[in-house]
Amino acid sequence: MSSVGGSSGRRPAAANPIARVAVDSPLPHLDRPFDYLVPIELDQVVGAGSRVRIRFAGRLVDGWVLSREPASEHDGRLAYLERGVGDEPVLTPETTALFRAVADRWAGTFADVVRLAVPPRHARAEAAAPISPSAPTTALQSTGWPRYRAGAAFVAAVAAHRPARAVWNILPDEDWPVRVAELVRTSVAAGRGAIVVVPDARDSARVDAALSATMPAGSHVLLSAELGPEARYRRWLAVRRGSVMAVVGNRSAVYAPVRDLGLIVLLDDGDDLHAEPRAPYPHARDVAVLRSALGGAALMIGGHAQTAEAALLLQSGWAQRIAASRDELRAAAPRVIATGDDFELERDPVARSARLPAVAFRAARQSLAAGHPVLLQVPRRGYVPSLACVKDRTPARCPTCSGPLAASGPGATPTCRWCGRAATDWHCPVCSGRALRAVVIGAGRTAEEIGRAFAGTVTRTSAGDQVLAEIPDGPSVVVATPGAEPFVAGGYGAALLLDGWALLSRADLRAGEEALRRWANAAALVRADGQVIVTADASLAPVQALVRWDPSGFAERELADRRELDFPPVSRMASLTGEPADVAELLALAHLPASAQELGSVSAPPPRRAGRPLPPTSETIRLLLRVPRADGVALAEALHAAAAVRSARKSGGPVRTALDPLELF
Repeated sequence: MSSVGGSSGRRPAAANPIARVAVDSPLPHLDRPFDYLVPIELDQVVGAGSRVRIRFAGRLVDGWVLSREPASEHDGRLAYLERGVGDEPVLTPETTALFRAVADRWAGTFADVVRLAVPPRHARAEAAAPISPSAPTTALQSTGWPRYRAGAAFVAAVAAHRPARAVWNILPDEDWPVRVAELVRTSVAAGRGAIVVVPDARDSARVDAALSATMPAGSHVLLSAELGPEARYRRWLAVRRGSVMAVVGNRSAVYAPVRDLGLIVLLDDGDDLHAEPRAPYPHARDVAVLRSALGGAALMIGGHAQTAEAALLLQSGWAQRIAASRDELRAAAPRVIATGDDFELERDPVARSARLPAVAFRAARQSLAAGHPVLLQVPRRGYVPSLACVKDRTPARCPTCSGPLAASGPGATPTCRWCGRAATDWHCPVCSGRALRAVVIGAGRTAEEIGRAFAGTVTRTSAGDQVLAEIPDGPSVVVATPGAEPFVAGGYGAALLLDGWALLSRADLRAGEEALRRWANAAALVRADGQVIVTADASLAPVQALVRWDPSGFAERELADRRELDFPPVSRMASLTGEPADVAELLALAHLPASAQELGSVSAPPPRRAGRPLPPTSETIRLLLRVPRADGVALAEALHAAAAVRSARKSGGPVRTALDPLELF
């Protein structure tokens, strides 16, 4: 055993005097446990999962105790823990294992994952009276799940503590927060905890309201950054202490320390809000899959659309589909019309080029006449978010930073969307023309045009910083960007999905999948007897999937295309971004799997701060590595080991390493 070191006069604890500590440091070469002696005065204070302060490399830093051990394998002298932080542990054995698994899968560090999962300590919240446990929850006698094939079987599996896994195709007219609340109540009544992960605050509020109406008061908590540090930490502590068995929240809620976790529900997994923008950049869906596999919890991934990743889970047999019959779907879904189909073009020859063709106006007028609101989904916020030269359609760029120019209102001077500078003297670099035209019409300009077309009708805008959560039923027009569509209790009478080309023409692997997801979420807000008008070519696969309401078929086709190209999720990819010499050094140090393929490097955009690009000191490149899915763990280990060597050497500049990046191009 190692000899005692540290402060004179301090004595180690009699039992398990060694604390194995993870240091709060993002440096990859420090991503391992370090042994410290537990002084006798901290014996009853410090345990597995506790926050501590330690002396490391001459500095006082934070750390987390992973375990207490009787002896150390280190032969040298050990330092003592300086002090404990807080009165109780913040890590559990289950979350510790999960954090380590997430760090390993995404080539990150344990400390990075803890920062994503554990809120900062708040002393006043820790000292406050604990939240009292709620009254026991009783099981529901009946639910709405028999409406779906295998729905009742999944509920029975949750009640019986079986680790069922499913992909849920939500019906358009479904009150999905109530269905989720029924699942949560089933799990809690069976003595197991539950976690519900949704993309944004509006969805969290709807699920929170459904749980409040279904379960005893105090039986669940909503974890949200909008609560403030004290309230959020107090609720998180209630979950950690076992006083609360159910949690609702956004992507960080997937790590919540729920005791005896029996159910994880994740909604709309294609939403990019589920992708963590901080290292190690994990996706909430994949963390949920990993946690379900590690802990044996049931998992439900649901949405009106379906991703290729969910389709892969189904094809592999790891998950089963929960969906309604076609008869049930036809009765629930509104009629979907594509303005680019042959029938509509015969009736209205200009429908292909018109932004609001005749069929869209008819649907809107019918909805308003029937006393129902009309939804217009516009891909972009703002007034005119994209401009181009009138003569040759050359995109208008800022002369200072090359950012796109936009107009904030009628007659307004174009300004850069990146640096905010006004382009008072812009001229086309090709033809020297000075006249500009709109390339994309934003929500603000659309609302202005619709207000003139439907004079006397209330027009609302939901976009950007002014997102409406809900509107009253009645004749009105709502112009919203994707994801900002307000909920209306009676449903919209019609939805007009404008500028489909703007979604489908994006240079992105997931462009078609994302367009269908946004359209389906908007269409699901329409009454079963209403209409959905999508202004896009009817021959395109995403449009056909929406017309037939077949998200599963589209996801299977998308997965087949990805398999043919060997793109994710069939394979795993890593993105390396940095200066060329640094990326080359990392690759030279990494012992990559033999199956690894280098897909070449491209120039990366300059880094940004507060939404503005910074002048690059030198060239920045982005390189992609691809391996078969079975070698994904080996790729992550190789990149982490190489990063650790570079970190220990203090060589070169940083290289941003992201596995399974959301955007490949």
